[in-house]
Amino acid sequence: MAEKARLVLAAAAFALFAAAGSAIAQAPSAQAPSAQAPKKGPAWAELTAEHQQILAPLKNDWGQIAPDRRRNWVALAKRYPTMKPDEQERMQRRMERWAKLTPEQRKQARENYRRISKVPPDKRGDLKQQWSEYQSLPPQERQGAAPPKKKPAPAK
Repeated sequence: MAEKARLVLAAAAFALFAAAGSAIAQAPSAQAPSAQAPKKGPAWAELTAEHQQILAPLKNDWGQIAPDRRRNWVALAKRYPTMKPDEQERMQRRMERWAKLTPEQRKQARENYRRISKVPPDKRGDLKQQWSEYQSLPPQERQGAAPPKKKPAPAK
């Protein structure tokens, strides 16, 4: 049961970030060192007014976002005008939720995304189905389906 609960929770992370694009949750790509200094992500003031409006939920945290992730967010903002209205709305909701996460929650979400991305595509449908089943559970049963929290080690 605990393994199924972990898969369900991992599927939740996948569902949260998959449609918004992997730019949200991907770790920095490993690149060969170059002779040039690494590029810095754009400062908030360097963004176009349109991109500032699209990325507004991230404004307060922009200075703490790693440069590579800033560039990913800007790339997502560039694609935004080509998205259907329902996709734009979903992206805005997800950005707002992302902005409300603590750094630890974001780290966990990225890790969950990495784990989900390693699941073969033919198995991801199973995860989506399990996630749908989990969402249909009453809140009391959802808590029972979650994996047990690790207890801190006793102080010595």
